Amino acid sequence: MDSSSEPTSGDCPAANGMPMLGLGTWQNTDPSQCADSVRTALEMGYRHVDTAQGYDNEEYVGQGIADATANADADADIDREDVFLATKVATSNLAHDDVLETTEESLAKLGVDAVDLLYVHWPINTYDAEETLAAFDELYDDGLIRNVGVSNFEPRHLQEAIDLLDAPLFANQVECHPLLPQEELRSVCADQDVELVAYSPLARGEVFDVPEIQSVAEKHDVSEAQVSLAWLREKGVTAIPKATGQDHISDNWASLGVELDSEDLERIDGIEEVHREVDPDMAPWN
Repeated sequence: MDSSSEPTSGDCPAANGMPMLGLGTWQNTDPSQCADSVRTALEMGYRHVDTAQGYDNEEYVGQGIADATANADADADIDREDVFLATKVATSNLAHDDVLETTEESLAKLGVDAVDLLYVHWPINTYDAEETLAAFDELYDDGLIRNVGVSNFEPRHLQEAIDLLDAPLFANQVECHPLLPQEELRSVCADQDVELVAYSPLARGEVFDVPEIQSVAEKHDVSEAQVSLAWLREKGVTAIPKATGQDHISDNWASLGVELDSEDLERIDGIEEVHREVDPDMAPWN
């Protein structure tokens, strides 16, 4: 990476209009900390923010976006329309009418008229493919959501959703990182023109202890986090690493300046360890 120039928002590649590096906000529930981290990320150049009803922070995320876009004195000139905002419907709210009602509540908390992407958080609990997805189609037709997404969907759930939806299925958000490369799911999504979005892209810190990633990081004089995020980008995967402090937000952002060569990719692809960090009993793959 050229340390003489930091990446800007224009340096972040996009997948069908969605910036391929975003800010994850899971567990960021302190009101001021959450708003500050969102504002910090946007002023740094991020233009993709991810939240969920189940994170209990939509209001704080909305405040952070408002703070960043309303601050005329900030160095960054941030246009609200350039911020790609995603949220997810909780598994307890996936009945048809609940989807409609709680999405309106999410929009109010976020302080927006529409979100760029609304996900089904998990295909469990109150999820009924026909009812739930019909509600998503209504929200799409009414202009309250600009794209339909799903999360934690296996190939069979993905195909069912594609068959039932009238709106295009835009993205599937799943755990993905060098220790869980999701090769089959990436292939299925690519075949169906569905973007893959990676949560826990640093395997909740496990990537820092992987010798192959350490070696590539040392070669490029960057962090293991930057290597992992660059690897995902090379695979065509959008990453939304969770970060609260400015140092981590900045370190992740700097991954945009990391270019991996074929030798690096081969070394990381050769990692034999497979490790899933998010594996609840009710998960659709269990």
